[in-house]
Amino acid sequence: MEGPSSRSPASKDGAPWSAARRDSGGAGDCDPARDVKTHFRVCRFIMETGVKLGMRSVPVATACVLYHRFFERVSMRAYEPYLVAMSCVYLAGKVEEQHIRTRDIINVSHRYFNSGSAPLECDKEFWDLRDSVVQCELLILRQLNFHVSFEHPHKYLLHYLLSVKSLVNRHAWSRTPVAETSWALLRDCYHGAMCICHIPQHIAIATLYLALNSYGVELPVGEKEWWQVLCEDVTKADIDAVISDLLQLYDMEAKCI
Repeated sequence: MEGPSSRSPASKDGAPWSAARRDSGGAGDCDPARDVKTHFRVCRFIMETGVKLGMRSVPVATACVLYHRFFERVSMRAYEPYLVAMSCVYLAGKVEEQHIRTRDIINVSHRYFNSGSAPLECDKEFWDLRDSVVQCELLILRQLNFHVSFEHPHKYLLHYLLSVKSLVNRHAWSRTPVAETSWALLRDCYHGAMCICHIPQHIAIATLYLALNSYGVELPVGEKEWWQVLCEDVTKADIDAVISDLLQLYDMEAKCI
């Protein structure tokens, strides 16, 4: 199949997906640090676009995983990341049964890069871009062998939060935004490939662990650590590995500003 980025129209506004097919380049063009920054920015685009489209947290997470899984298999030199991201949002809506119209995705993406601009007219540029999004969706499906349903940490974090809440003094719990912080940390995990490098239960435990430690919330001491009770196969090393990757993402965020 022809790469979708080769079909992207020459846009009047210079949006990133308007570039012609990328040069595949050689080994010398590979810059892992630059790629990580690009993936961070594109995943932030996915999340902000998802919010504007009214998507739930799980479909947005699925879109991010689709994006990371795709570029785990192909070179970023071959395909336009923002076009891939738009197609991931479109496909994630189908996978998670929250269908989003391509027109809405295109217009929200257009406004993301052109603040205050009017929606795109239904001209040749719009239809060419819509065709590119659909073609790219098919490419993603083929690259992932149609394995597009993923297990996310969200359900585990919800269970762990309810369990931990029952162990904490309710006044102490109400004074500290442990739950809100845990969900925010979980969302941030999807900015990088760490969301596909660690198993969902470990990510959920690690984000809760970090949130509790950040606010100095202590849990009753028993024969086992609280995180061992909630998830038998997790180790302190697993938790530290997730937190380390997350802190690296925050360092990356500072460099991307």
